[in-house]
Amino acid sequence: MNRGTLGNPLSGTTLKLTAVDKTRRRQPKPTTPARVRAPARGDPDKSRVEFIREAVERDIVAGRLVPGVKLNEESLGAHHGASRTPVREALQQLASKGLVELRSNLGAFVAQPSVTELAEMFEVMSFLESACASLAAVRHTAEDRRLLAAAHERCAESASSNDPDAFYVANARFHECIYAASHNRYLQAQTIALRNRLEVYRRESTFHPGLIALTMREHKEILDVIFEMDAPSAAAKMRSHLDTLRDDAVSMHKAVRRPASP
Repeated sequence: MNRGTLGNPLSGTTLKLTAVDKTRRRQPKPTTPARVRAPARGDPDKSRVEFIREAVERDIVAGRLVPGVKLNEESLGAHHGASRTPVREALQQLASKGLVELRSNLGAFVAQPSVTELAEMFEVMSFLESACASLAAVRHTAEDRRLLAAAHERCAESASSNDPDAFYVANARFHECIYAASHNRYLQAQTIALRNRLEVYRRESTFHPGLIALTMREHKEILDVIFEMDAPSAAAKMRSHLDTLRDDAVSMHKAVRRPASP
């Protein structure tokens, strides 16, 4: 029987492939509709639930579904080519993450925290991000330094071009680089999860007059102390940076507030 070899770039070992194996590898993968992935074997609705959950979460985080808006199960099902059962399960998962509120006899709504709840979440967010900055100061690698510097430069470019949309994306990337530089995956995941709940409010703050210039100054200070491996200062400066958003929580809450359907 003819045999071929395939190098494994991760382990440095060589795997044996039969002629049949190689034939199978050349066969194209079956295509699936763009809007709905094929169900997982053994659990017909598992992948569909995940697909719907991720799609709705992206719309919430991006601000396309604003706080207080009702989520219609029938409409979501029609949009994603699914029955109401996977839609309901997806909404339940989003509720467990705090992105959706399930109200008895009323349905599902995009979560709309009160001003007090919003301020408290920003307060927790400042502690999480300051922890990321503190760890990043003592754990960052040469690659982390390169990525952080590049992210800061992208922020500066978008700020100089007075492009709030571009600055919003660059700003998010800068913070994500700090999370990654902490090299604590659990902390990184928890920080991102809470950030997603607050993203619509953080997004709104990007468009406040004068805040971009202030953010750039604070980013530079944070970056400097991280590169100096000054963990206490990195934590303090990041906490102060997030407090700017927390203190503006009331105006941001009013800016994105929408009346909830009964």
